[in-house]
Amino acid sequence: MSAKPTNRPSKYQVFLLWSNDTVSQCRDVRKFFKEFNKKTAKPEFGVTFEIIDHCFDTDDKGHPGAVPAEELLLKSKDTLALTIGLCTDDETSLNPYTVDKAQHQLDLVVESAQQNKFHQAIWFVLRQQDLEREQIAGEIHDLLRLPEGLKPDNVCLFSEGDKFADVLAENLTKLLSSDDRPWIEDESAAVHAIEAARRQKMDKLVQMGIDPWGHRFDNQQAIRDVRALEGEITEQKTTSEGGREQTVFSGPKVRVAGRIVLMRPTGKLIFINLVDRTGTIQLFLGQAQVGQRNWEIAQCLDLGDIIGVDGELKKTKTGELTIFVEELHFLTKTLEAPPEKHKGITDPELRQRMRYVDLAYGEGVLERFVQRTQIVRSIRETLVGEGYYEIEGPTLHTIAGGAAARPFETFHNALGMPLVMRIALELHLKRLLVGGMERVFELGRVYRNEGISPRHNPEFTMLEVYQAYGNYETMMDLTQNVIINALDAIGSGYKVPFGDKEIDFTPPFERRCYRDLLAEHAGIDPANDAEVIACAQKLGLDTEGKHPDVVRNEIFEETVEDKLVGPIFVIDYPASICPLTKRKADQPEIAERFELFIHGMELANAYTELNDPDLQEKLFRTQLEGMAEEDSMARMDTDFVRALRNGMPPAGGLGIGIDRLVMLLTNSSTIREVILFPLLRHEAT
Repeated sequence: MSAKPTNRPSKYQVFLLWSNDTVSQCRDVRKFFKEFNKKTAKPEFGVTFEIIDHCFDTDDKGHPGAVPAEELLLKSKDTLALTIGLCTDDETSLNPYTVDKAQHQLDLVVESAQQNKFHQAIWFVLRQQDLEREQIAGEIHDLLRLPEGLKPDNVCLFSEGDKFADVLAENLTKLLSSDDRPWIEDESAAVHAIEAARRQKMDKLVQMGIDPWGHRFDNQQAIRDVRALEGEITEQKTTSEGGREQTVFSGPKVRVAGRIVLMRPTGKLIFINLVDRTGTIQLFLGQAQVGQRNWEIAQCLDLGDIIGVDGELKKTKTGELTIFVEELHFLTKTLEAPPEKHKGITDPELRQRMRYVDLAYGEGVLERFVQRTQIVRSIRETLVGEGYYEIEGPTLHTIAGGAAARPFETFHNALGMPLVMRIALELHLKRLLVGGMERVFELGRVYRNEGISPRHNPEFTMLEVYQAYGNYETMMDLTQNVIINALDAIGSGYKVPFGDKEIDFTPPFERRCYRDLLAEHAGIDPANDAEVIACAQKLGLDTEGKHPDVVRNEIFEETVEDKLVGPIFVIDYPASICPLTKRKADQPEIAERFELFIHGMELANAYTELNDPDLQEKLFRTQLEGMAEEDSMARMDTDFVRALRNGMPPAGGLGIGIDRLVMLLTNSSTIREVILFPLLRHEAT
């Protein structure tokens, strides 16, 4: 983590709002900051916190409470770190009259808060009535008429029997020690207080004879399956001793395990949101219901901890599906605090580097990668269902063939020979056609030592498919089926959002000729070389020494590809830029090739495969005009030519970029969002 500027302020302000009902809690806040300042005055922090406070209640004689000096608030504009509210859930403690008297001061605080992105607001509410948390937050907001910057989104409820100093310390330590605070110089200092508190709870578990790293936990149900049991819950109307009618729920016994992503302690009750791979559900823990030992375990829980519970599936008064916990099982202690619930990890590189945290807490991240597995499984099932054999080709090659790309190079010490990581799957799969495996495919990683972009990663997943006695039209039909079946597998329908557009995958996919699209979008006659050169020069493309078909393709990339929202099959490319492709019998200048474009991205590439060994050898030996050696697809592979001499049947071949397909089907803006662990630079130290 980079160091903060050395010219930062040495003092930050905390604005404290309190009522007469919370005088003792106000003292606890002052004591907390007195102790906290002792820590933050150390070299790794080098700052202190000053409390500016305001009592928004009336005094004993009915006069408005003291208001902070205006000059103090004005001075805090650049250094307001935190606003703390202390009140009860009884609206009489929030007197609108006195708020009117202090509205100007509140406005100044809001102005200060809006200038500081690091500012936080937190409210501690003493429960005196049986109100829901959201209702309490709403009343605070309405009565104080708080502007946006001070809305009570972060509300901590506590009861008279709670040790408020502990509630305060747990919540404030996390807020003030977050590593994006400007007063933190050293990341280790930022996390020290949080980790120390968590380790104390871990030690307490050990003292209770509980392994903080858990044990086998059998027979748990998926949360999704538990939620499906809602129909088994019954309700019965009863009358209380006071004559009030009330609803009593009863439901099935359930057993789940997962990670804590939200905790709302309210005195002798705790509400928890638990998440597993299938969904989220609320837990209710009451001290009277779970017993003393389970309650002591519950006091050791933190956000991120992994627990198991046994309990009864019922509903709360507000109708929320909830597991009423009867037995609590501690499974894993988390020593690092999770990211803030509403922010997550905002730095894209950090999310990719810490994918484990991103998966655990990032909204929709786990679902996206589950969809990826469903898409890949669907592709396999489609191909196996069509009679294709899945094979595993070598990753280390002696020749970088089958694509136009620079390989990663390595060396085999025992054999004393240079090798390259494969850049394509093609040539070994075609050898299998010669051997009689008439339908083959491979889903595997390929490696290209090239640039990184939103659409490119050096290591990515390819599907290549080859079918004897087929052609590129056979592959078009197969490509469409593969994509449609993948959409069915993730259940997203055929109209899929991608960015600000909607892609309609309803079959059949459109098919357009390469030359027709070039004429339509570039406004030239593709057969007229002079028009082609003039258009290229107008676009600023270099034409010197290049074959006209190479220039045509560069114009196509510049003027056509971005306009292909698709899905659209672009068919019949110039033969000179397709050295591994069979020519049309009646138009030898045209290759039987297609590329599938969706949202301007090339997603699939397919040919009627060239199986003439003499022509293949000639193409291997003849570099394409206008292409540098490193850019050419032609590589001399004598063993592959020898394989063709043994007779490869006419065939269709297909390649699909799996990562790009997942991007499109899951509405992901970059390829890194669909690769679990993309290549990253070394982490800064």
